[in-house]
Amino acid sequence: MKLNRFRKGVGYAVIIFSSLIMILPFLTTLFNSLKTYAQYTAFPPKWFPSPIQWSNYSEVWKLGAFEQYTINSVVVTVLSVCGALISCSMVAFAFARLRFPFKNTLFMIVLGTMMIPPVVLIIPQFVIFKSLYMLDTLTPLWIIEWLAQPFGIFLMRQAFLMIPKDYEESAKLDGCNPFQIYWKIFLPMCKPTFATLAVFTFMTKWNEILSPAIFLTSKENFTLPIGILSMAGQWSGNEQYMVAAALMSLIPILLVFLFAEKYFVQGTNSSGIK
Repeated sequence: MKLNRFRKGVGYAVIIFSSLIMILPFLTTLFNSLKTYAQYTAFPPKWFPSPIQWSNYSEVWKLGAFEQYTINSVVVTVLSVCGALISCSMVAFAFARLRFPFKNTLFMIVLGTMMIPPVVLIIPQFVIFKSLYMLDTLTPLWIIEWLAQPFGIFLMRQAFLMIPKDYEESAKLDGCNPFQIYWKIFLPMCKPTFATLAVFTFMTKWNEILSPAIFLTSKENFTLPIGILSMAGQWSGNEQYMVAAALMSLIPILLVFLFAEKYFVQGTNSSGIK
């Protein structure tokens, strides 16, 4: 009995310590965003801001095109999430349930592309988008997700494979074609995996820096991450504004995760992602 209590105590202590390690950087960022420049650069550093500068957040909107950058990021992220959910689920359904020549070989090739570093693809993509006159537009940032990315295909395929064949056979007896089976039966049964893919895609596209920095040149087309970086010179002497801007950019991610948390946890458990 004492041994079990000791183990529980050690377990709780490890959890609390790990939680503090994760929370402290966030709290430090929050407090820094509420400081004056003198407090922000003070040495030794002060932990709590005094007085609290809530005006830092309103100044972020006044001093830069933060609103336009946010709109651009929302457009890119929403279109990317929609494209990933539609394209990946369709391709995954074909690999999981349809029969066609070289299906397993093609799937292995798709999985093999996951080992290619994204940086390697930047130059070919740049050449292609330049020939299509898409540079300095938001299109290159979201259209790739409509071409079915390998991770999403793998994730959705695993979910489709877990559905018993009885549902598919019953639907065929009722006269459903493959698309109707995919749309009316398989998709509603894979909501947790859908939410998982949506959260992963949202986080990736919202925080993306490399592709926008390569494909975009006009400030009015900048997404939020590179928009904040581009205003670093404008905020010289008020670096606490950059901290406030970075913290504000995290709000949509937190809201999306909290909204989809239940489905996200179910999806990661069912797909084998821990």
